[in-house]
Amino acid sequence: MISSNVFSDQELITLLQEGDHAAFTEIYTRYWEKMVLIAWNHTRDKCAAEDIVHEVFISLWKEKNNLQILNVGGFLATKIKFAVFKNYRKEQRRTKLAEMNFDFNDVSLDEEKLDALFLQEYINGIVEDLPEKCRLVFKYSRQLGMKNADIASQMNISEKGVEANLTRALKIIRNNLETTGILLVISNELLKFYKL
Repeated sequence: MISSNVFSDQELITLLQEGDHAAFTEIYTRYWEKMVLIAWNHTRDKCAAEDIVHEVFISLWKEKNNLQILNVGGFLATKIKFAVFKNYRKEQRRTKLAEMNFDFNDVSLDEEKLDALFLQEYINGIVEDLPEKCRLVFKYSRQLGMKNADIASQMNISEKGVEANLTRALKIIRNNLETTGILLVISNELLKFYKL
């Protein structure tokens, strides 16, 4: 039996990826209550919160060999929040289907909007933590739609400097999305929309 005092989270993840059930159980034990609290804070429904957390842990086991997890708590919290949005979207979809007499086109449009909203909010959080020049270049380019030459003039830097900062910002954002596992659940259309 694995002792919670012996293994670090990173060691547990390594064991988990080797198929160690005891490592999975230890991760579950360490994070279950915290994750239920996060899910409950978003759903205000104990049963829904517990179901969401169970599903996230099941997906952790199933996807264990395809994930790069640097921060177990952060990874699980992000997965929980995304699962809450998915659950909310599913509930909204059920309601819309009833209200609109199975008008699937409008329902799928709402799904896309909710995914886009979540992704935009998540990316905004990453962008706020970027180094200042990267943050400004990203905002000018992706949020205001400015061309590199205009950004260079605005910031009084070269176009090569704009390209370098934009490349760095995109790399940081993409790495964050990969690390948290969000890339596994986001559609390619959304990534293209945000030019990631």
